[in-house]
Amino acid sequence: MLEVQRRMRERVWEAAYVQLAAVTLDTDTTVHTLFGHQMGARKGYNPKNKGKKSYQPILTFLAETREYVSGELRNGDRPTGAQIARHLESVFAALPPQVKTIQARADSGFYCREAVEAYQNRGVQFIVAARKTSRLVDELKAADWKRSPRTDADGQCEFRYQPEGWGKACRFIAVRYEKKPTPKEAGDPEQYQLFDTPEYSYRVFVTNMKESVDLLVWFYNRRAGAENLIKEANNDAGLAAHPSGRWTMNCNHFQLTMLAYNLNCWLMLFNREEQAKVETLKHTTLATARLRFLFLAAKIWRHAGRVGVSYSDHYAEQGIFRRLMERLRRIARDGPRFAPVVATALTG
Repeated sequence: MLEVQRRMRERVWEAAYVQLAAVTLDTDTTVHTLFGHQMGARKGYNPKNKGKKSYQPILTFLAETREYVSGELRNGDRPTGAQIARHLESVFAALPPQVKTIQARADSGFYCREAVEAYQNRGVQFIVAARKTSRLVDELKAADWKRSPRTDADGQCEFRYQPEGWGKACRFIAVRYEKKPTPKEAGDPEQYQLFDTPEYSYRVFVTNMKESVDLLVWFYNRRAGAENLIKEANNDAGLAAHPSGRWTMNCNHFQLTMLAYNLNCWLMLFNREEQAKVETLKHTTLATARLRFLFLAAKIWRHAGRVGVSYSDHYAEQGIFRRLMERLRRIARDGPRFAPVVATALTG
């Protein structure tokens, strides 16, 4: 099913005239608490339902088009470095051939040597949040800290550091916040990107990008959009529902659900305005698309061997709907490729 989605993505990009040579990958995990007897359930990181068994699938999205690129259903254990590297390789293989430049963001669940090497081997520009270790804390204390007027932090720094077991030193950047004496409320989830010392809270990242610290922190903060996409998949597409006790069935359901999610993203690529650019491209959620294009008052008729659907003259979206259907009807091959049905290419 991942191969089907890869082929479909290539064809949609051709027909919808998507010409993105540079893309941004957002990789994240989510926690699905289980209440039945599903195979593969584990007790792991589950801040909202501590002690409950769960799955922890990995997903990667394209920030520009909000498409799901690749992913897999996983048990509730933290993914190993080898599993993360294998996932990243599947993501790179799923990208359309016109993509030449890749930037990537990931949280501290993906902080490992294998992930960094996978990015470096493919020439990907990456930024990954770091996890707390005693050696890293020592490096932070010894770093040359400066004021950080362009971020919300109290200070920033950068340094070269080689974690234990890594092949070479990498660029690390960090920002810190003076700790305020505010008690943590009961039930608050853990802050996955922050770690503390008695004086400060830190956000630390490993990266091979050359930009300044404030620009990189801003770039990483935009990764939060992936969390909204995961929420959409969970709530609107039914990703968090695991209908079977069998592992293989739930894995198939996972990929079918994300295919349904992608069908909506691809529909929006065909429905975009001619002058739309990546910066202005709006994302219509699956729930909203259903209300605009599917859950409508209409009449199905049959006449002279034909079947049709008649919509009300008062349908507010009839102009957009007609444009979308006209573009979809014009999809046709032009030699080995599909001819664009949108006049203007979508570029960065």
